[in-house]
Amino acid sequence: MLCVGRLGGLGARAAALPPRRAGRGSLEAGIRARRVSTSWSPVGAAFNVKPQGSRLDLFGERRGLFGVPELSAPEGFHIAQEKALRKTELLVDRACSTPPGPQTVLIFDELSDSLCRVADLADFVKIAHPEPAFREAAEEACRSIGTMVEKLNTNVDLYQSLQKLLADKKLVDSLDPETRRVAELFMFDFEISGIHLDKEKRKRAVDLNVKILDLSSTFLMGTNFPNKIEKHLLPEHIRRNFTSAGDHIIIDGLHAESPDDLVREAAYKIFLYPNAGQLKCLEELLSSRDLLAKLVGYSTFSHRALQGTIAKNPETVMQFLEKLSDKLSERTLKDFEMIRGMKMKLNPQNSEVMPWDPPYYSGVIRAERYNIEPSLYCPFFSLGACMEGLNILLNRLLGISLYAEQPAKGEVWSEDVRKLDCHFTIRGGRLKEDGDYQLPVVVLMLNLPRSSRSSPTLLTPSMMENLFHEMGHAMHSMLGRTRYQHVTGTRCPTDFAEVPSILMEYFANDYRVVNQFARHYQTGQPLPKNMVSRLCESKKVCAAADMQLQVFYATLDQIYHGKHPLRNSTTDILKETQEKFYGLPYVPNTAWQLRFSHLVGYGARYYSYLMSRAVASMVWKECFLQDPFNRAAGERYRREMLAHGGGREPMLMVEGMLQKCPSVDDFVSALVSDLDLDFETFLMDSE
Repeated sequence: MLCVGRLGGLGARAAALPPRRAGRGSLEAGIRARRVSTSWSPVGAAFNVKPQGSRLDLFGERRGLFGVPELSAPEGFHIAQEKALRKTELLVDRACSTPPGPQTVLIFDELSDSLCRVADLADFVKIAHPEPAFREAAEEACRSIGTMVEKLNTNVDLYQSLQKLLADKKLVDSLDPETRRVAELFMFDFEISGIHLDKEKRKRAVDLNVKILDLSSTFLMGTNFPNKIEKHLLPEHIRRNFTSAGDHIIIDGLHAESPDDLVREAAYKIFLYPNAGQLKCLEELLSSRDLLAKLVGYSTFSHRALQGTIAKNPETVMQFLEKLSDKLSERTLKDFEMIRGMKMKLNPQNSEVMPWDPPYYSGVIRAERYNIEPSLYCPFFSLGACMEGLNILLNRLLGISLYAEQPAKGEVWSEDVRKLDCHFTIRGGRLKEDGDYQLPVVVLMLNLPRSSRSSPTLLTPSMMENLFHEMGHAMHSMLGRTRYQHVTGTRCPTDFAEVPSILMEYFANDYRVVNQFARHYQTGQPLPKNMVSRLCESKKVCAAADMQLQVFYATLDQIYHGKHPLRNSTTDILKETQEKFYGLPYVPNTAWQLRFSHLVGYGARYYSYLMSRAVASMVWKECFLQDPFNRAAGERYRREMLAHGGGREPMLMVEGMLQKCPSVDDFVSALVSDLDLDFETFLMDSE
């Protein structure tokens, strides 16, 4: 089941061939249709109508959230976690008493599955559910399962049951590649906890892991903490742009889109003013990560974090970033010149480009050159139209059909829930012992506007693209057919995980695809081709400078997680790296790194988005540019990339799809060629 949050409370079941029919009653029951001048397929219609809450309550027996019986009330989380913990104890006994072999890996995966089924669902509910009682119960379940995971990672008997398998060469050689990889991944998780070390070092590793968790949490909170300044220190005419608190002004962000240069400058300098506690926290976090990496056998944290990725090691990452920076440099300078020209036009007194300028002025240039006001596009991108577009694309490319289902009572908490930005795996797919396949359950969180009496939910172009992006993640999870849930779908290396989602952005920006679904919700008129062309061209404005900024962030991340002790303070390293890899001057008494929240979740892996985009770009150009509905290419994509999750080395999946082994230079060329205006078929307006 694929539950798309805030899509009228409706789930859409992604069916593998042969298509499966919706199993819980007709979609039309209990929904009030709007009168529009165009017709939609069933899935399009489902998302362009407004559910009627009072009727939804009458459907069938009450189920728990996502069909989990225990979760009909917040207390159910405690029941679910206790059930999982009891099962865990039985599985640990089984793993320790079973002779080493493929069965060992199956037991480990079932152990992982029993904990993840509660933890993944709780992870989602604790941030998404509207009721505090549910959120608190989910938070407690996360803590409880987390404690059990820590306990298991230091269980020597459990570790030894896996070690016996991997130490027996004859047994290892008899394992199929996926089983062997999963066994090695479980072992990697063990060794990160230092379980293979002597007792004293093992305790040190455990202590460091706990310390890193605490520091990560503290640092993450600090990245969003506002700064304040005494009112009299700010010019009076800009104070109204910020929040007042007595004699102080509160600055809670960069105000990057403000048209007032002084507002952006003040926000930048105040919000990024260094906080001594946050600085100490970051230094301790980086130092602790380095100590742990060295303790468990790696020369740097980056070497440890890049195990099993496309890049494989930090040397390759730095080669990729340096080559990309070299190729971008001239284009970036031209972008900065263009920004300087616009700044001079609007503010002749001060035309030097500063770090707070590019987001605003690139937007001004975009608006001046191309008439891409989002309100012109929204009527063509109703939620139903976009879902219909996804259905058409997935059907023609992969033979997948989306069906709208009526959720059972209690399965979702509202008939009108939406939010966008990420997808959550609620249950991973795996082959069960009885031969059945445990179908995955995925949630997309979409932050979309409400529908009204006169119109369905209407998406801006960026919302539409984001919906396609998130559906790429969902399809990765839904179409993975791994034997083990430990490597299902997006449970794969970070620099591969974004490939399916970014690839979907290319489809979302191709006129041949957009033309299949973008119709005015009232008149049925298709979105004119030149409007799509303008939109796509506008995305190239200052794109080199944007990419150069990402190279700077990724390089900074690599240096912070490289050789320790660091050669300088984190702020001095920021200054050097910014001037070398971005080009705009460092602003004294600022410390942007203290707001770099990705250092927590993506430590040493921030480069992953750029590398995933490079792979997606190559897949698009080699396999789908000529025909975005190429079924043979779609089936190869499913077979070579989507089906394996993290069960196969990522570079092998890339090679299987591209039918060649790409080099670092190939990745760089793919990214740079994306900045040109002449390769997309949707720009061929003469057709």
